Amino acid sequence: MTAGTGAGPAAGGRRLFVLDTNVLMHDPTALFRFHEHDVFLPMAVLEELDAAKKGLTEVARNVRQVNRFLDELTSQASHEEIEQGIPLARALLKRDHPPEHSGLLFIQTRPLHHELPAPMPGNKPDNSILATALALQRDRPGTRVTLVSKDINLRVKAAVLGLHAEDYYSDRVLDDVDLLYSGLLELPADFWERHGDRLDSWQQDDRTFYRVRGPLTRDWFPNQCVYLGGDRTFEALVRRVEAEGAVLEVARDYRKASHTVWGINARNRQQNFALNLLMDPEVDFVTIMGMAGTGKTLLTLAAALAQTLDERRYAEIVMTRVTVPLGEDIGFLPGTEEEKMGPWMGALRDNLEVLTRTDSGGDWGRAATNDLLQNRIRIHSVNFMRGRTFLNRFLILDEAQNLTSKQMKTLVTRAGPGTKVVCLGNIAQIDTPYLTETTSGLTYVVDRFKDWDHSGHVTLVQGERSRLADFASVRL
Repeated sequence: MTAGTGAGPAAGGRRLFVLDTNVLMHDPTALFRFHEHDVFLPMAVLEELDAAKKGLTEVARNVRQVNRFLDELTSQASHEEIEQGIPLARALLKRDHPPEHSGLLFIQTRPLHHELPAPMPGNKPDNSILATALALQRDRPGTRVTLVSKDINLRVKAAVLGLHAEDYYSDRVLDDVDLLYSGLLELPADFWERHGDRLDSWQQDDRTFYRVRGPLTRDWFPNQCVYLGGDRTFEALVRRVEAEGAVLEVARDYRKASHTVWGINARNRQQNFALNLLMDPEVDFVTIMGMAGTGKTLLTLAAALAQTLDERRYAEIVMTRVTVPLGEDIGFLPGTEEEKMGPWMGALRDNLEVLTRTDSGGDWGRAATNDLLQNRIRIHSVNFMRGRTFLNRFLILDEAQNLTSKQMKTLVTRAGPGTKVVCLGNIAQIDTPYLTETTSGLTYVVDRFKDWDHSGHVTLVQGERSRLADFASVRL
């Protein structure tokens, strides 16, 4: 069994998991993720939680939630029960989630001494937690003690000292990021020969539809992008999955000059599928993943401008992203919310320059276009999204790979009637501490939304920025 999964009893019976502070900061419900096994909280963890409870950050909110859980568990327990372990099922039963098995919560009530190597002073919180876990391992020879931490360095030190340590896996969406749904599916070369005998086709509103029946359709998802390669080029989207088959809609070819989106054409198959999803009013939630230079932001902004200014489908465009610096933090920024977000929105400005570049109208025409865009594009910080509702908006979440699953839920649920949400990101460039490719909020929503009729996903794989950027992406 891996830490936090509760997959079943480990060899040798119950286990005791010692939680590091960063686990609770990352997931406040981690206390209840170990099923039949026991959880131990060192006093150093409680001290670190107390120091981090103030503020409006996501970490501070998580810490306050942990404190509420602990208060609920300890307020009804006597000192003897705290010594012997508090049943975690007590809190779970109140939430109408009775667990099949549940362990005990132990909180350090007395000093647990263990001699650490001389270069590791015990007054440092990490080393104090390490010493406590080693003391538990010494005092409980019949129990397998495991230190659970998202701090790689602490896990390395634990391994050096002979203590079993694991990462926290409960929030992991997939075991391997290679298993993540790509949104694209190449059909076998003999697809029409195997499925053509039970094929229906029709046209509606200048669009071509096929009803396909066969075993291959059982594994398809709504709005999945399917295609035939080679000489028999065919591109379509799965519009509906039925009991015995599926309905395909032939994708509009945005690579043609006659099908531009705000002056932009698709340059490859994946970009064409992305524009089909972005321009479809029936698809309320779109996720686009890809490395730098694949055109995620440019395509999304082009589709947003076309549907907001030309088709008037949306009232305005709202763009936001997590403000995680790549290098040193630039510190306090003066001005309004949009002015503070300015330095983080370089990608928006760069792509708007491409989309508004025109040879007609001169400086006056460009100035008029920029004024119009400023009135229709709003930039908001993630920090002020809680409690808001966006009606009839085109909401773009840029750099979504830096969001946790909880933050992603908070943002996506801001969508009101008539709003389309688009999440952009590259899970290979995660800057948020303790987030990985398999625990990112972007990975989370891609996996959870793949079977919803009004969502779509596509992974862009071919860079279109420049030959220098493409070469650097491959060689560096």
